[in-house]
Amino acid sequence: MAEEVNYASVVFKKKKHSPPKAKEEEEPVYNEVRVPSKRTEDTADTNAKEEEEPVYHEVTVPSKRTEDTADTNVSAGLLPDKSTDSRGRCYQQVACCLGILCVILLLGFISVCVCIATISNQSEKELKENQTALLALNHNLTQDFKSNITKLSAENQNLISQNTKLSAENQNLISQNTKLSAENQNLTSQNAKLTAENQNLTSQNTKLSAENQNLTSQNQQLETQRRMENELNVSRAQWSIDTFCPKPKNQNRTCKACQDGWLHSQSSCYVIHNPDVSGQKTWEEARENCRGKSSDLAVIVDETEKTFISKNSWGSSGTKGYWIGLRAEDEKWKWVNGNVPEYSWIQQPATNSQCVISVQKEGWKSVSCGARNFWICKKKALSV
Repeated sequence: MAEEVNYASVVFKKKKHSPPKAKEEEEPVYNEVRVPSKRTEDTADTNAKEEEEPVYHEVTVPSKRTEDTADTNVSAGLLPDKSTDSRGRCYQQVACCLGILCVILLLGFISVCVCIATISNQSEKELKENQTALLALNHNLTQDFKSNITKLSAENQNLISQNTKLSAENQNLISQNTKLSAENQNLTSQNAKLTAENQNLTSQNTKLSAENQNLTSQNQQLETQRRMENELNVSRAQWSIDTFCPKPKNQNRTCKACQDGWLHSQSSCYVIHNPDVSGQKTWEEARENCRGKSSDLAVIVDETEKTFISKNSWGSSGTKGYWIGLRAEDEKWKWVNGNVPEYSWIQQPATNSQCVISVQKEGWKSVSCGARNFWICKKKALSV
C-alpha cells in the first residue's frame, strides 16, 4: 500500500511595525512553521490503510522582513551586536526544524518499507498457495485431458471406420443410381415411343372405326338403295311393259318402240313440248323437265336426225324455237353428253351463256340461255 506523504506547510505572518528608528532597538518577528508530530508518524505505521489528518507543531522563525531590517540596521551601523546574535539564533532554529523534518521523513520511509515488506510476504504466501492449487488443478485437468484425448481418439477411429464404410456404400449406391437412371431414361424413351405408337394406332383405329362405320352406313345405304332400285327397276320394267306393250281389254299385248305421246325416229323417241307463253321454259328448266321423263334435251348426231328435228319444230320462227341439248362452254359449243358437234350446223360463235334453238325451215340459232322457248326431249327407243 502506498504510504501517504505529509508535507510541512510554512505560514508567514506579517506584523505591522513602525518605520525603523536608528537608535531604538526593534523586536524580532517570527513566522509559524508546521511540522508533522510524533503521534502522526506512529499512527501512519500502525494503520496504513486509514488516512488521518497530520498534526503540526508551530515553529517560529524570523521573517524575511525582520532579517532585512536587521541587515539594514547592521549595514547602517545600528545595534551591531544584538542583530548578529538574533540572526544566529534564527539560523539555529531553522537548522533544528530541518533536522526534525529529516527525522520525520526517515521514519515515514521506514514505515512504508515495513508495510511493503509485510504485504509482500503475505502476497508471496498467497501466491504459493495459489500456485499449489493451480498445479493440482493443472494436474487434474491434464489427466482429464489425456483421458478425453484417448476416448476421443478411439471414437474418432470408430467414426473414420464408419465413414469409410459409408463412403463405400455411398459410392455403390451412386453407381447403382447411375445405372438405374440410365435404365429409367431408356425405359422412359421406350415408353414415350410406345405411347406415340399407341396414339398413332389409336388415331388409326379411330379413323378406321369411323371409316368402318362410314362404310357400314354406305353399305346399308347401298343395300337399301339396291333394294329400292330393284323394286324401282321392277316397277320401271312393269311400267315399261305397260307403257311400251299395252294390253287392251280382252286383247293380247302389242309392243311398240315409243310410249304414247312420243315420236319414233330411227332408234330414238322424241317428245315435242310447245306450250303457250306461260308454260315456256329456260334452257336449264327445259333440261330438268326432260330428266324428269328419264330423257334429256335432244342431241343431234347426223343429218337425218337434224332434218327430223327441224321438221318437228312446229310453229317456230325468228328467235322463237325449240331448245336442243347444245350450249356454249369455255367459248366452245358442247352437247349435254360432253361431245363436240362434228358438223358446222351453227355459224354463230360460241359465247358463254348462249344456248341453241331449232327453228323450222331456218336451222339453228344462238340465243340467251335465259330466254323462254319450247323444247324437245330425246331418249332411246325400245327394241321390239
